[in-house]
Amino acid sequence: MSSSVPSPTLALAEALIRRPSVTPDDAGCHQLLMVRLAAIGFTTMPLQFGEVSNFWAVRGESGPLFCFAGHSDVVPTGPETAWRHPPFEPRVEDGMLYGRGAADMKGSLAAMVTACERFVASHPAHSGRIAFLITSDEEGPAVNGTARVVEWLSGRGERIDWCLVGEPSSTAVVGDVIKNGRRGSLNGVLRVRGRQGHVAYPHLARNPIHLVAPALAELVAEQWDAGNAFFPATSFQVSNLNSGTGASNVIPGELEAWLNFRFSTESTEAQLRARTEAILDRHGLDYQLDWSLSGQPFLTDRGKLVDAAVAAIRQVAGITPELSTSGGTSDGRFIAPTGAEVVELGPVNATIHQRDEHVAVADLERLSLIYERLLEQLLA
Repeated sequence: MSSSVPSPTLALAEALIRRPSVTPDDAGCHQLLMVRLAAIGFTTMPLQFGEVSNFWAVRGESGPLFCFAGHSDVVPTGPETAWRHPPFEPRVEDGMLYGRGAADMKGSLAAMVTACERFVASHPAHSGRIAFLITSDEEGPAVNGTARVVEWLSGRGERIDWCLVGEPSSTAVVGDVIKNGRRGSLNGVLRVRGRQGHVAYPHLARNPIHLVAPALAELVAEQWDAGNAFFPATSFQVSNLNSGTGASNVIPGELEAWLNFRFSTESTEAQLRARTEAILDRHGLDYQLDWSLSGQPFLTDRGKLVDAAVAAIRQVAGITPELSTSGGTSDGRFIAPTGAEVVELGPVNATIHQRDEHVAVADLERLSLIYERLLEQLLA
């Protein structure tokens, strides 16, 4: 059972977990957060785009803007009976807080708020401004969430200087990894046309599986770039491959393959598209390839934000974090192109998107202190 007198950070994390905010439903999380922030002087603005709830909250009138960014939405739980505890009934057991979103990322949201509460109490006339950009669309299509809020901010002439995204970045202990960039993600849907026929008469048909196989092998073997000091080499993957009618005696007439690049700053979207299409063209395929970009790569090098985050972790946790660009995409990809310095810093990510998702209660307290020290580094 939960502690009878939980800390403010734990109590808020539990309150957020109790709200079943499966994307894109915020299930009341935003109202809870906005009330807490308004109580310490934030101006809060709910922002509804389509079915997605977002909010922007800001404290301060002028000066550089530091923004906490995050999401209240969580991934579906799957069969709740397979969980050790009901996923939306938070439990503390053996020092661990269990519940969907405990690590990704309701624990971070709670730590952000309590860090601000303490910081504002100690520094009511702090320099600069503090903001929150919170969405309920990070785990979903990510169309009407952070991307739309950033557009709205741009239309108001608002610019974020420093942004901390509360994604679960840590590997073994909280604060051991700071994500100071992410690879880009480029998707392609490849459709190869052949000619359907009977397997006993292959000369009357054109099998798209056979036709595309050498091209896919070449794409897989291609070295797209060598990466650099901050990013690993660009990778190419075929994530789905579909063809055939389900019958063993029919040569299929078409094939569909889903492609993905996770790319470094050494390659551009245009280069990857052109090189892919050149390989397909060399193999004489009759094809259609539809591209979609999930996000460009971004990097925040050593500077005020990274240095402040490193210093805060050293002060609180006594460790020096690794700077990393590994992993998938995050909403940082929408904020970095505005010119903001962006880092991701949050709890240990070992159980995110899994059954029995959990986070150490002590880590949440430590994370809240790290966030507070970061604010002191930048705005005290």
